[in-house]
Amino acid sequence: MPSLRVAEAARFLGVSDDTVRRWIENGTLTGIRDASGRQAVQSLELARLARSQAQLPADPAESVSSARNRFVGLVTDIVMDKVMAQVELQCGPFRVVSLMSAEAVRELGLEPGSTATAVVKATNVIVEVPPGKKQV
Repeated sequence: MPSLRVAEAARFLGVSDDTVRRWIENGTLTGIRDASGRQAVQSLELARLARSQAQLPADPAESVSSARNRFVGLVTDIVMDKVMAQVELQCGPFRVVSLMSAEAVRELGLEPGSTATAVVKATNVIVEVPPGKKQV
């Protein structure tokens, strides 16, 4: 099972190394030793903790949809010409950029500071891993 060193785990969770060590001490995470003898955590356990702690704002639309990838956030920038617009949202730690018609921006009343939800329904999602990190 893949594992991550404490510092790597901390970066994924957006916390300090000390916080991850405290979570290992109090049983929130299970500590293991990697091949170098350094303290680490299993990646799957870390992913489950990250999922349980993720707290995005509630989706203001409260609609039912087949799209599972919904990112609630704040509009941080809009670049618009006569026909098209680029809308940037900050959804938790993620920056999401959408290209849409200028008309849609006006109809939605989007402006920097607006709350919005980015909905992604795609048949093509690319997944990458760092070079030399092939999982076996």
